[in-house]
Amino acid sequence: MTVEDSKVKRSALMSAYLRGYHAVHETPKIFNDFLAHHLLKEEERAAFEQTMVTTLQLVDPERAAACEDRTAAVACMLQSYFPTSLFLSRARYAEDRLESAIRQGIKQYLILGAGMDTFAFRHPETLMDIQVFEIDHPATQAFKRRRLTELGWELPSNLHFVPLDFTKENLETALARSSFDAKSLSFFSWLGVIHYLPREAVFSSLHSIASLCPAGSSVTFDYWDTDAFDTERTAKRVKLMQEMLRSAGEPMLTGLDPSTLPDELLDIRLRLQEHWSPAHIQGHYFQGRTDGYYAYEHSHFANAVVE
Repeated sequence: MTVEDSKVKRSALMSAYLRGYHAVHETPKIFNDFLAHHLLKEEERAAFEQTMVTTLQLVDPERAAACEDRTAAVACMLQSYFPTSLFLSRARYAEDRLESAIRQGIKQYLILGAGMDTFAFRHPETLMDIQVFEIDHPATQAFKRRRLTELGWELPSNLHFVPLDFTKENLETALARSSFDAKSLSFFSWLGVIHYLPREAVFSSLHSIASLCPAGSSVTFDYWDTDAFDTERTAKRVKLMQEMLRSAGEPMLTGLDPSTLPDELLDIRLRLQEHWSPAHIQGHYFQGRTDGYYAYEHSHFANAVVE
């Protein structure tokens, strides 16, 4: 990796690994990102897997000893400790909501914190009807664009890259540099970002969405509740993930209160249309599975409409 590559969010690469692993190795699919596997090089995938094997030996040596080989140890970590179920279910939730929004007439799809998202390459038929904007940290976005070039993937004409550091610049300023049309109905997907930001940056960004777009536009996002940041209430695998990300220089900062969120959103002209708890997520995406996957504790999904 170059010096610039070292600034790339590790969580963005991990998300691609988890989605890719699921698409290649597991059935039935919670979310079938059949392209994610290609976005990581073999040595990058191997590094993630070695981390998982080592971590399992540390957190559960008895279970690690029971794994017959490296493959079994990786599967154990993915199903029991890593946030695989979260990454898969929130991506499924967002694209399910997007599909509904397209039927209702939205013309722009904005992916905030896009990371290694592959929507524009998985759904070429949909790009005939909408414009897709990937908004992400400049370093992560530059890394992805270099990787796409290395893979030889042709960039769709309806795909637009917008660099943005959420902690240093607002969404309006970044979109003003792009072909974004503030008069068109838009759908925003904001996954895996809120818990990394200060609370004021979270609501500032949501307020920007409400201010930028006409009524009827919407935003889908995920967040962790405040219990996730209470050491006495945090689930074991959530605490483990927080510790791993903190050591990687990506600490979790913000949790939201599900009981007050509806009113907080109304204050910035967003009406909470749908609000899923871990129990809701379990019932929709994991009920009846026999592979050990279950909804991620403390994780909530929300869909809000601009009033």
